[in-house]
Amino acid sequence: MSDIRNDWSREDIRAIYERPLLQLVMDAADVHRRHHKLGEVQISSLLSIKTGGCSEDCAYCPQAARFHTDVKVHALMKTDAVIDAAKKAKAGGASRFCMGAAWREVRDNRDFDRVLDMVKEVNKLDMEVCCTLGMLTPHQAGRLAEAGLYAYNHNIDTSEEHYGDIITTRTYDDRLNTLNNVRQAGISVCSGGIIGLGETDEDRIGMLHTLSRLPQHPESVPINALVPVEGTPLGNNARVPFDELVRMVATARIVMPLSAVRLSAGRLELSVAEQAMCFMAGANSIFAGDKLLTTGNPEFNEDMAMFRTLGLTPKAAFADGHPQNRMKPVAHEQC
Repeated sequence: MSDIRNDWSREDIRAIYERPLLQLVMDAADVHRRHHKLGEVQISSLLSIKTGGCSEDCAYCPQAARFHTDVKVHALMKTDAVIDAAKKAKAGGASRFCMGAAWREVRDNRDFDRVLDMVKEVNKLDMEVCCTLGMLTPHQAGRLAEAGLYAYNHNIDTSEEHYGDIITTRTYDDRLNTLNNVRQAGISVCSGGIIGLGETDEDRIGMLHTLSRLPQHPESVPINALVPVEGTPLGNNARVPFDELVRMVATARIVMPLSAVRLSAGRLELSVAEQAMCFMAGANSIFAGDKLLTTGNPEFNEDMAMFRTLGLTPKAAFADGHPQNRMKPVAHEQC
């Protein structure tokens, strides 16, 4: 029987999540070996192309205009500077380049036109190009697809029940609608969440439940551990113990077997041994480079040393084909 399911119940996921940790990791490793090449990890690079001044109130984010942090507002970068950064990322081993703008939503203006040009130019480097720009309409998603966008990141962050405690300036349904618009445009979906927001285990299970019941699982599921930033409402939160991160990675791997499970924010605090356990649990994608938008991250040379130690190999771009060439029709409504 196939282990690709879109009908997971919370009880199903809770039973997986609550397994003894070593048993959970071994079970996840079995699933991983059935669907992915052992030891192959995609390296992605994330660049903030427009920083700060966001009108949202995401309690974890130092780019929100209403919070007093050290993040400075910067206008949209010049296209040449973005392409130079993409070339540097590729030289460092990245096969995916993600561009992030601190916008609540995409607006049909000259800045969006410039982003479309950036997408086209990064494509010429034979890299998978990804964007995270906030909410999208169906028309805007279509324009990004026409420009050659490979993936769009739009995290759901946490469970629907906990969401209102973290963000009030947009709804959970707003998030899901954007994911649906991306999927219908034929762009691959990158969506995960953050742990360490003051959520319960039930909220973590709820987040995975939402993602696992989408008509088609996200091709990429980032698992972020909160990096507390002074000046944000969550700036005094404790860092997430690494075993809780491993538990999330392993559970995500089991319930979404085909997805790339991406170690994202918070990796700077992990030792090589702790990251190795995440890879054993099914993580097969990382962000590399010294910054993740505005927070610290291991540098490329450190990651390459880790790859050599653990016997990991970087995954090539477009190894799974372009989503527009393999997309199956899906229903418009969200589960």
